[in-house]
Amino acid sequence: MSAPVLYLDGVSVVFDGFRALDNLSLVVEPGELRAVIGPNGAGKTTMMDVITGKTRPSAGQVRFRDHDLTRLDEAAIATLGIGRKFQKPTVFDALTVFENLELALKAPRGPLACLRWALSGEARRRVEAVLDETGLSARAQDRAAILSHGQRQWLEIGMLLMQDPELLLVDEPVAGMTDQETEHTAALLRRIAGTRSVVAVEHDLEFVRALGRRVTVLHEGSVLSEGSIDHVQNDPRVVEVYLGR
Repeated sequence: MSAPVLYLDGVSVVFDGFRALDNLSLVVEPGELRAVIGPNGAGKTTMMDVITGKTRPSAGQVRFRDHDLTRLDEAAIATLGIGRKFQKPTVFDALTVFENLELALKAPRGPLACLRWALSGEARRRVEAVLDETGLSARAQDRAAILSHGQRQWLEIGMLLMQDPELLLVDEPVAGMTDQETEHTAALLRRIAGTRSVVAVEHDLEFVRALGRRVTVLHEGSVLSEGSIDHVQNDPRVVEVYLGR
């Protein structure tokens, strides 16, 4: 078996005596799509912060492939192949969809490289492939400012894909979306997974069901339950602390 892409073992984070994470362990395999759910304050955002280097754990191991993430800063972690999408999309409204993706393209960023930059045939094909993958080909020449909320979310996911991450972390990707947009997003994340690993933090259980993959439930900073959506929805502990609220 191949080594895990992401490995958290015994991870704790303490803020002024409050345990945001408490001996958290999590393993994500290559090409896996994992949903993470849990009540507010369960530690979902802190977990993402630890993985991306924004927060240092008080104890435990955090590894991406062979890299010890606890020894690296946010910029170094991003260059390893970990992309993070926050709940609120951050796109350039004045630019077209195509230009947003072109700007996000993984390419040399030094001053001389930027002066000499021109969109090559291969780079254009890469942008067009991501447009197709996200379902935004028909909006390629539209300014990002006129996109719907869901389309803006897909554009930001596309911008992360232009960086060719091996692990993609997405935070509440369907918040505020229509039912149709939610279905599109579930299909998009299912397509992305396989060629890369995806961890999706979400509250919408119908969306999690549409993903049809393994679910991890966090509570008070540790794993409460794990398995299929049917398994966790029927776990009495999950019903008590999360679903019954």
